Amino acid sequence: MERTLILDCNNKIGEKVKICGWVQVRRDHGKILFLDVSDRSGIIQVVTHSEKASELRPQDVVCIEGKVNKRPENLINKNIPTGSIEIFAESIEVLSKAEELPFDMGSKDLNLQLPTLLDFRSLALRHPKVKAIFKVQENLLEGFRKVAKDLGCIEIVVPTIVAGSTEGGAEVFRVDYYDHKAYLSQSPQLYKQMLVPIFERVFTIAKAYRAEPSVTTRHLTESTQMDCEIGFARFAELLDLLEQVAVETIKYAESTCKEILKEFGIKPIAFGKIPRLTLREAQELIFKEFGRDNRKEKDLTPQDEVDLCKWAKEKHESDFVTVTHFPTRVKPFYTMPDAADPEYSLSYDLLFRGVEVMSGSQRINDYKQLLSSIKDRGMNPASFEMYLQAFKFGMPPEGGFSFGLERITMHMLNLTNIREASLFPRDMERVDIRLK
Repeated sequence: MERTLILDCNNKIGEKVKICGWVQVRRDHGKILFLDVSDRSGIIQVVTHSEKASELRPQDVVCIEGKVNKRPENLINKNIPTGSIEIFAESIEVLSKAEELPFDMGSKDLNLQLPTLLDFRSLALRHPKVKAIFKVQENLLEGFRKVAKDLGCIEIVVPTIVAGSTEGGAEVFRVDYYDHKAYLSQSPQLYKQMLVPIFERVFTIAKAYRAEPSVTTRHLTESTQMDCEIGFARFAELLDLLEQVAVETIKYAESTCKEILKEFGIKPIAFGKIPRLTLREAQELIFKEFGRDNRKEKDLTPQDEVDLCKWAKEKHESDFVTVTHFPTRVKPFYTMPDAADPEYSLSYDLLFRGVEVMSGSQRINDYKQLLSSIKDRGMNPASFEMYLQAFKFGMPPEGGFSFGLERITMHMLNLTNIREASLFPRDMERVDIRLK
């Protein structure tokens, strides 16, 4: 008999089917045994005699043949798509036995400390609540791809082994590359800029590596960036585009994952008109509204980001805030200074529900100006030879932005730690297993 996906059993009431999947829960009631069995499409209740399944336990892999029946009206489970049916098992084949589990996978919420969730990652990911996080993440990726393509961007794939630091500084991982030194990329930035003269508009989903010696709830050593780079675009248009991409990406995930968001208790996202503030305006607002004087700081503090989003939600019905014009010296060398005040740059961050989830800028597109910026930062232009070629032979005005996939996932689902939003998180303490 051919296998039937569990969700398709809704269309086979009264018929005999064969399902294959994992035992999630077993419930013994005298001589009757109830199993919750899942596959990639969903979960279903299976009824059998206890002697047929006396050795079964959670996470055993099984194939079950039996008849699809309607459940009694008073036993319908409205919380799952197959809640009005069940399978009466006629035969059960065990394809693979699971060892005794280190914790209870049958609870609605996997109430474990994060280190335990990560130590048993390949098992914890099977839990429906944990698995759901990455279904939301999949739809964020799909939404981003959709809006980027709608804007005419071409998808590109860029290297992660690079010849030098993308942004300068020491926060790079050096790797042995035959008889030479190379690095893991901090960003796909330089490559996507090089492709603007070829395709004008590009996007990429790429890994980024930061050797930051810190352990926080919002930083990862290896993260996933969703990047766009737009040719023939200046500052005002870039602001419009970044907000459009953010809103449409998150709206897509929200609309396709309604049941998951409901299960997580997530309130609808506020998509009011996004307020735009320069850094100086944002710091002045923080001083006036919240009583903290950070007006001489070069960046927003984490609490500033939280409070600005609180203000935007109350005053503008928006879960987003765009902050622009960060100091030129704290931004990467390719960031365009504001001609009206070169001390500040044509840069921007997007805040979402209390945290920065995107950054970007209009870029320097003039070869001589870019060369001068590299030298001013104490960097060697020879390390950027291929990159500079693109500007030497004609680069239009352009700019772009980069979203952090894990951060958006984290704050869309109100997770407490960004590691929960990474399938296999890397940080100072872990590469799959905890580092000794």
